Amino acid sequence: MASQDWFDKDFYASLGVAKDVSDAELKKVYRKLARKYHPDSNPDDAAAEAKFKEISEAYSVLSDPEQRKEYDQLRALGAGGARFSPGAGGDFEDLLGGLFGGGAGGPGGRGFSAEDLSGLFGGGGPFGGFGGGGRAPRGPRRGRDQRASVTLDFQSAVAGDTMTLQTGDGRSVTVRIPAGVADGQTIKLRGKGEASPNGGEPGDLLLTVTVRPHPVFTRDGQNLRVVLPVTFVEAALGATVEVPTLGGDTVRVKVPAGTPSGRMLRVKGKGVKTPKGDGDLLVEVQVVVPDRIDGEAKEALEAFAAAMPPGDPREDLYLRAKAGR
Repeated sequence: MASQDWFDKDFYASLGVAKDVSDAELKKVYRKLARKYHPDSNPDDAAAEAKFKEISEAYSVLSDPEQRKEYDQLRALGAGGARFSPGAGGDFEDLLGGLFGGGAGGPGGRGFSAEDLSGLFGGGGPFGGFGGGGRAPRGPRRGRDQRASVTLDFQSAVAGDTMTLQTGDGRSVTVRIPAGVADGQTIKLRGKGEASPNGGEPGDLLLTVTVRPHPVFTRDGQNLRVVLPVTFVEAALGATVEVPTLGGDTVRVKVPAGTPSGRMLRVKGKGVKTPKGDGDLLVEVQVVVPDRIDGEAKEALEAFAAAMPPGDPREDLYLRAKAGR
């Protein structure tokens, strides 16, 4: 449902996009601006907070196809210098006819009345309060959906969290972030949007989540990944080593003898936990080679090399390269 102040706001300019911007580009631009002006990134900055509310309201309207259509039509009226003159005919009445569904000349071809315009704005404001001749009152209307964004640390995104945030219209809303939410994901929070103006159901809050990176762990769907450094001796002879988990404890992992760099070891059930199931912890082995080897260590490696059977580990590489010519 159109808002009375849409005539005075240029949502396209607020987001810095063209009027024919695609939905995908609109979302991309909004997410970039939301990160830039989010209150978490700009503490105690009133100007940034105001800008964040401005772009959130703009995206809330332009990302909804029906609201964007109404907004474009209303802005077209304002740009054309139209006046509210019932029965005047012409492009103005044709366009309003499209909004009211009654065709040119208003509902039933009778010309536009103040009640028609009041209906466009929900019955209030400068076009409300007129008696007689209008169409039947509307029933309770559902509140509009709203958009907001939130930034979480990696562990809160994996485990879930409860937090209070500010919506685009300045309300404080307490929301529950489900466990396993991913970076860039949009969560629909039912009933947390704009209240109905006349007793209907509230709209939903569409919350876009940004997740800060972790210094050790990364996400791979429901799994977590970690790189495990091991020594050459541990990789060659095999070893059992401690591996950290996101929860803060460690698990013992067996590194088989002859394990090369890049091999993936799996620890069941230590990944992301969601109602759909638990992911695993994927441990990528990274063999660490010393920067410098002297003395007995060097002699031992030279003896090891001499004891190894003859052969070139790159022989297969050369053969495959020739075969591919």
